[in-house]
Amino acid sequence: MPSPSDPTQGVTPAEESFLELLAETLENLDRLPRGQFLQRFFKTIAQLDLSENASSDYWEQILERRRQLADTLGKPISLKAAMVDVLASSTYLRVPILMEYEDLKKLQINAATDPLTGLYNRRLFEEHFEKELNRALRYNQHLALIVLDLHQFKEVNDRYGHPQGDLFLQTAAATLRKSLRTSDYAFRIGGDEFALLLVHSDSEQANTLARRIRANFGSAVQSMQASVGLGMDYGIAVFPADGDQKDVLIRIADQRLYEMKHLERGGKVQQQAQQQAEKEAPRQAPPAATKTPSQAVGISGASPEPSARPAMAPERSEKRKWERVSLAGTRAYAQLTDDPQQTARVIDLGYGGLALEMEGSAEIGSRFSAVLHVPILPPVRVLLKKLYQVRASSGQLRVGCAFIS
Repeated sequence: MPSPSDPTQGVTPAEESFLELLAETLENLDRLPRGQFLQRFFKTIAQLDLSENASSDYWEQILERRRQLADTLGKPISLKAAMVDVLASSTYLRVPILMEYEDLKKLQINAATDPLTGLYNRRLFEEHFEKELNRALRYNQHLALIVLDLHQFKEVNDRYGHPQGDLFLQTAAATLRKSLRTSDYAFRIGGDEFALLLVHSDSEQANTLARRIRANFGSAVQSMQASVGLGMDYGIAVFPADGDQKDVLIRIADQRLYEMKHLERGGKVQQQAQQQAEKEAPRQAPPAATKTPSQAVGISGASPEPSARPAMAPERSEKRKWERVSLAGTRAYAQLTDDPQQTARVIDLGYGGLALEMEGSAEIGSRFSAVLHVPILPPVRVLLKKLYQVRASSGQLRVGCAFIS
């Protein structure tokens, strides 16, 4: 992608001064004489045969376009550049003669790209998303949206300063560009926020790409020897499975992004707590018979055999050592590999275990394997040990399990 540069580079001071004087003069003229003058003006400089009214209308569009470009780029734009941009987009002007074509391309690139990363900006994200979604609707094709941001990015800025933060943003942008197909789009839509549009991509393909981008960015950051654990989180929404409206897909992708952040933050806290507990624990564990029920169901994974436990939820005399993340209301589920037709909802998930909810009279063994399907995470196969089970009055069976390493 070309790097942004000054779109007014080819405009001489004399030319721009003349056009500015012309604009001030025309502003004080009535519409009729202004239209007569502009008709001759456009005929002279661009060989355009326009009516007086059309000439006045084009002039107003040129002035408005200059204001828009100045707001977008945050600096003054020449009348000459705005004039070529308006006339070149019309059906009248086929060969720009007011300025070099390369200067016009630079102007268009600057208006559409983020100057720091070289990626497309948020304005173009909105336009492309609308266009690609309409195309997917029309041809019944998949379209995937991935939103990403950098976790602990504020800590980088606070510790190393914004120049170092800018370097990491450029590294993230480079990682995105290297990972995408030519038909995909990458955008910087905020401070440390990015978005990808993947045409003809379903959920599995989008997840595969997102995981690869995350790993590649992690490797790049590690090679830069940063002491801050900077990483990349993501959330995915896919048309048509998750919706057919742009705002809906953006909201779902954002929600899944923050679910990933929440799960990872909880997992790190739980891991630190477990490591601290292991440091403080005595080297020789007490005999299993001396453990209390609350110790037996701790997320550490140690538990008595299920035969010694009543078929009901255990009473806990103390708070669980590692809190679980509630997944109630999500589409998280477990597919039991011993019986591929049997599935169970995942109610909550923690560092050392999870809770399942099953329908009807289903029963499971004391040890079993399953494939977990949790939103925003790839499917993962686990070996589980049943700690307890209890049947609710509604007939549903709740099963608490610990992960077996």
